[in-house]
Amino acid sequence: MPFLHGFRRIIFEYQPLVDEILGLLAIQDAERQSALESAACLGSDRSQLSAVRRVLERETHSPFYQEGVSYALLKVTELGLIPAAEILLEFGADLSFEDPVTYYTPLHIAVLRNQPDMVELLVRHGADINRRDRIHESSPLDLASEEPERLPCLQRLLQLGADVNAADKNGKTALLHALASSDGVQIHNTESIRLLLEGGADVRATTKDGDTVFTYVIFLLGEMVCSNTEEAQVINRFCFRVTQLLLAHGANPSECPAPESLTHLCFKSFKRHFPLLRFLLESGAAYNCSLHGPSCWSGFHIIFECLCSHLSVSEDDSFSTDLIQKGQTLLELMMASSQAIHLPSNFEVNTSSCRYHEEKIRTLFCSLKQLERSPQALKHLCRVFIRQRLKPWPVDVKIKALPLPDRLKWYLLIDHAAAGHEDL
Repeated sequence: MPFLHGFRRIIFEYQPLVDEILGLLAIQDAERQSALESAACLGSDRSQLSAVRRVLERETHSPFYQEGVSYALLKVTELGLIPAAEILLEFGADLSFEDPVTYYTPLHIAVLRNQPDMVELLVRHGADINRRDRIHESSPLDLASEEPERLPCLQRLLQLGADVNAADKNGKTALLHALASSDGVQIHNTESIRLLLEGGADVRATTKDGDTVFTYVIFLLGEMVCSNTEEAQVINRFCFRVTQLLLAHGANPSECPAPESLTHLCFKSFKRHFPLLRFLLESGAAYNCSLHGPSCWSGFHIIFECLCSHLSVSEDDSFSTDLIQKGQTLLELMMASSQAIHLPSNFEVNTSSCRYHEEKIRTLFCSLKQLERSPQALKHLCRVFIRQRLKPWPVDVKIKALPLPDRLKWYLLIDHAAAGHEDL
């Protein structure tokens, strides 16, 4: 039992040496640090450091010297005591020594305690910057990515050359750790995610279980259903910002299978996720499965399926008007993304299930089919061309800056929320 064996050795073999060193540094118990003077002042007094040197010189040949000085390094690392750590390293402290309880190395502990200067000291002295602990298989970069408070350590590790795409045995990278650790409410790793992406993190990283960068975004969006209004808004903002970052670095939200596709999820719940879906389409996300095309899943099919489903149970005019308006906007966004419209083969819509607004749904569908079969109108071709030339997103800001009449801007923006305008 290595845990008990290691614990016994601390108590009976090298703990006395550790206690003496920490006592000289005025650190009797790291857990009582809050009751002592600030850590920045501890272990920096010249007389204290000289006393530590004398003890180390005296004990150099003692039976458990190596373990004692290495364990002492773990303790001073925890508090960020740079001068004391330098002396311990000078006297042979082992950088690969593992805490007998947690199995973390000094570098892991420096990250957990958010000690960026200590991180740099240890790496400069030869600590393995990509080493994984034996219990959780976490690298220092993984640990740094999991908490917003550890951002300084994350930044320092990247500057020191940590492998941003190193993965554990399950294929989980630091980017996936940052995403998985975010709950969207209390833990927002947005800046960590940004730093990792700017440092070259691969947005295509996938675990052995099939988790991708969008798996965690999809999960959080699902959590919104059970959250109160305030929490749902916070989660939504976080997911929107993270999606922006991921797409800016080449992530594909429309991949197969459908349950792992963020675009597919947003289509299925387009009323709830309308702003995010609009952003995806504005950013060039495929409205069909990007691997198999519309034969796998199609945004056009899902939109009409949802319209028919929702309008068969609700006669609330405000709800229906809003839903139809959003559906029409999304249909036009998809049509305006390319000159050729890619509908599923034999695409038909059964409006008989619509108890309300059947005629509106039928009109939308017929106009879509007509656009597919007929030569494209000049105004449609111009809209596609202009919007394509104005990318990347957001195109709305660029369109509003164009020297054009408001009605033309509205047509280019595909803004059906604007009242008083008719389709041109």
